[in-house]
Amino acid sequence: MATAPLLPSHICFHLDPSCSQFQSPKLYPSFPLRRRSNHTHRLTLTLVSSAHTLTPPEPPPPTSTTVPHTLLRFAASAALLLGIGLGCCVASAHSSPLAQPPPALQDQVTDDDNLEAAFGTWKSKTFALTVPLTVAALRGSVPPSWIKDFMQSQGKRSKLQLKSHASLESVFSDLSRDLSKGDVRPSSVAAADVVSIGDSWLSHAINKGLIEPIQGVEDQDWYKGLSDRWKVYLHRNSEGRIDPDGKIWAAPYRWGCMVIAYKKTKFRKHNLAPISDWADLWRPELAGRISMVDSSREVIGAVLKHMGTSYNTQDIHLQVDGGKDAVRQNLALLAKQVRLFDSVHYLKAFAVGDVWVAVGWSSDVLPVAKRMSDVAVIVPKSGTSIWADMWATPAVSRLETNRIGGRVRGPSPLIHQWIDFCLQTARALPFKQEVIPGASPSALDSASAENLEEFTKGKPRLDTNLIAGVPPPEILARCEFLEPLSDSTISDYQSLIDSMQKSKHGLVPSINYNILSLIQNLWLKLHSNNNKSLKQV
Repeated sequence: MATAPLLPSHICFHLDPSCSQFQSPKLYPSFPLRRRSNHTHRLTLTLVSSAHTLTPPEPPPPTSTTVPHTLLRFAASAALLLGIGLGCCVASAHSSPLAQPPPALQDQVTDDDNLEAAFGTWKSKTFALTVPLTVAALRGSVPPSWIKDFMQSQGKRSKLQLKSHASLESVFSDLSRDLSKGDVRPSSVAAADVVSIGDSWLSHAINKGLIEPIQGVEDQDWYKGLSDRWKVYLHRNSEGRIDPDGKIWAAPYRWGCMVIAYKKTKFRKHNLAPISDWADLWRPELAGRISMVDSSREVIGAVLKHMGTSYNTQDIHLQVDGGKDAVRQNLALLAKQVRLFDSVHYLKAFAVGDVWVAVGWSSDVLPVAKRMSDVAVIVPKSGTSIWADMWATPAVSRLETNRIGGRVRGPSPLIHQWIDFCLQTARALPFKQEVIPGASPSALDSASAENLEEFTKGKPRLDTNLIAGVPPPEILARCEFLEPLSDSTISDYQSLIDSMQKSKHGLVPSINYNILSLIQNLWLKLHSNNNKSLKQV
């Protein structure tokens, strides 16, 4: 009699299509299992979801020789446990222990872990990208509030370094020396992104290749905001001469004019009329009482204005009545009037009382006049010269090396921002409040006397016709920039200055000058005594 198989030929499970994940099948203890033997039985599994119950197949009908179900189930469980145990033993017998990595590999893994940890630490830190801007400026020409306001406007990533220089001449000479030698250090003027340059030095700096054109000015707001008067003056060719088709080499940030200061106490004491124009410098009672800057353009320009012509006269022979000889005679007379031609010490002589009149730039004269008492400062009513302080970029691109001042040279992206900042309307406030002598470029054509007077109310009033550093509109219209001269005109200027120096320092003229001074002093004393006698009568 055939006996029923202890192990079914297959175990069937059903899969629920709605189930998204497979579940492990569950073996029921009622499955009849046989102990492992050499015979191979194919076992087919069909997975089902846990949502379905596993239904064992129907056992075969009982026969007389069938073992009771309880005994069969117990045997199946024992066989299952025995099979699992034998499988684990065989697997452990054939398996080898895990190989340990060599020491070198362990060290490499450790180094990689350290590098990864260090990189993670570096990434967690914040590094601010700083944008530097180095400015070499004329001392006292930049209001202190500009530095703070500019840093705040650009954010924490901008780094502004301001280096002050005593004079525009020193800036020009240092720039010329640095670029001629090609040895530019971090402290060099040429290492700066922008430098102060006077308008009188502009043509020389362009001609010598010390500065380079400012790129992309047409698209900049600061250039669009400049008046036509500024634009005409700033457009220069490669020789530094005014050219409407030329480039922009510099941007103005401050301007002023030549002025005449005089001591009212001395004028009242000697009953002298106030000074109002250039012609007053030729008055006999002021001989030896005048100090003036040592500038051929300003000295000869004063003579030309006195004679009714322009500072920028290109042909003295044809454009001036009497020609060059007439200019020479008036220049010689002025030389006798002026006791000191010195751009450094002319105000010192004025302050100590050696002279009663000082002729110089408003940036120099106004601070000194405010510290003194009973001093008047006037702009000559026939007009005067205009000076301007400008920002320019050193021409370092012509050097063979691209390392300037120990760092890789590249135009600072803050150059245009700095220029635009300096020309904003709000930047004019320190000039209007007379914190810094001068005026904003916007005031050259749009200044209103009524608006400017609002900023001087309640302050100690200096006796002057300047209003917040700006001449009255009717006088300003007659003021002039100092334009570059032709070579022939420069030659005429040089010959005039040479003749003045000879007449000034010659033996006989010197004696005559001293005698004239004694006569003048005697005349002033007699004139003063006569006035006192008349008052007593």
